[in-house]
Amino acid sequence: MQKTSATLLIIDDDEVVRASIAAYLEDSGFSVLQASNGLQGLQIFEQKKPDLVICDLRMPQVGGLELIRQVTDLAPDVPVIVVSGAGVMNDAVEALRLGAADYLVKPLEDLAVLEHSVRRSLDRSRLMLENQRYRQKLETANRELEASLHLLQEDQNAGRQVQMNMLPVNPWEVGEFQFAHEIIPSLYLSGDFVDYFRVDERRVAFYLADVSGHGASSAFVTVLLKFMTTRLMFEFKRNGTMPDFKPSEVLSHINRGLINCNLGKHVTMVGGVIDEDTGKLTYSIGGHLPLPIMYTPTEVHYLEGRGLPVGLFNEATYQDHVVDLPESFSLTLLSDGILDLLPGDTLKEKEAVLPQMVKTAGGSLDGLRHAFGLATLGEMPDDIALLVLSRNL
Repeated sequence: MQKTSATLLIIDDDEVVRASIAAYLEDSGFSVLQASNGLQGLQIFEQKKPDLVICDLRMPQVGGLELIRQVTDLAPDVPVIVVSGAGVMNDAVEALRLGAADYLVKPLEDLAVLEHSVRRSLDRSRLMLENQRYRQKLETANRELEASLHLLQEDQNAGRQVQMNMLPVNPWEVGEFQFAHEIIPSLYLSGDFVDYFRVDERRVAFYLADVSGHGASSAFVTVLLKFMTTRLMFEFKRNGTMPDFKPSEVLSHINRGLINCNLGKHVTMVGGVIDEDTGKLTYSIGGHLPLPIMYTPTEVHYLEGRGLPVGLFNEATYQDHVVDLPESFSLTLLSDGILDLLPGDTLKEKEAVLPQMVKTAGGSLDGLRHAFGLATLGEMPDDIALLVLSRNL
C-alpha cells in the first residue's frame, strides 16, 4: 500500500457506492471524508479543506455540476473527479468545462481505475501548485532584481559621471598643438582612459591607458590613474624636480602604485611629453599595442618602442624614446579594442592595415571616426579609445 497524506472527500447519495469507494481508497493509504449530498459535501469541504473531491452528478439539494462550480470558485487548485451513472455526453462535457479533472462512469468494474485517476489528479495539482509557487518566487526575485538593477544603474550613472568629469577638454588647443579624443565603452563604464595637460610653461604631457578587463572595476583603476598622475605632478612641483618629469618615470611610479594597491589589475599605456621649445617628443611604452602611429602629409609609420605592462612586475623598467616632431603631423594613439574592427586573422595582419587607415583618414580624429564607422558601432567585446594630437594639419 502506497502511503499518502492526501485527504479525499467522497460525495454520493448512494451509500453502498460511497462506502465501497471509501473503503478501497482508505486501504490504498488515503484519508477519506464522506458526504451523502451536495450541500453537506460543500459544508465539509469548507471545514476540512480536502485535497481532492469525488462526486456524483445526480444528487439532492446541490447537484454535481453546481458543486463543481462552487468548489472551483472556492479552491481552483483542488481537483474534482466525477463518478456518475448518468452517462450523458452533455453532462460529461459540461463537467469537464467547469473544471473537473476526470469523468468516470458507474458502475466502476475496477476501483484501481479510480485510484489511478486520483493519484494522477493529485500529482497534476501538486505540480501546478509547485509551478505557482515557483512563479511567485520568480516574480519576487524579479522585483528584487529590478530594484537591485535600479540601484546599480544609479551607481553606474554616478560612476560614468565621475569618469566623464575626469576626461580632459575635447578638443583642446595648447600653443601650436591640438588634442582630441574619443572613448567608446563596451559596457556602461570604460576601462580605457586618456588625459593630456600642461606640465609647465613649455611642456605638455599626455597618455592613453587600457586597463585589463571591463566595467566598473576597470573604470575604478582609471580614477586611480588620474589620481596618481596628478599626485606625481604635485610632488614634482613641491620637490622642485619638475625638470625630470619623464614618461618612463611616470610609468614606473604607476607600476609601483598599482602593485601596492593589489587590485589584480594591470594597464597597458603610452605616455609622452612634448617640449614646445625644442619641438621634441619624449615618450615611453608600457606593454601597449598597437604602437602610436605618426602621420605626415608624405608618410605614415609606427613609432618604435616596447615595454612590460604596468602593474604586473615589480622589476619592470621603462625606456624613454625621443623624436623630433615634424612641422605638420598627427600622432594617433589607439587602445587594442580598435583591432576588433580591422580585417585580418592575425595581429600582424591587423597591424599592417592600421597605418593605411590612418593615412586614408588624413590623420584626423574625424577621419578615423568615419573610417572605422564609430558612429554606427553595435555591441563591442572591448572598450575603444582614440587620442589624436596634431600640429598644422
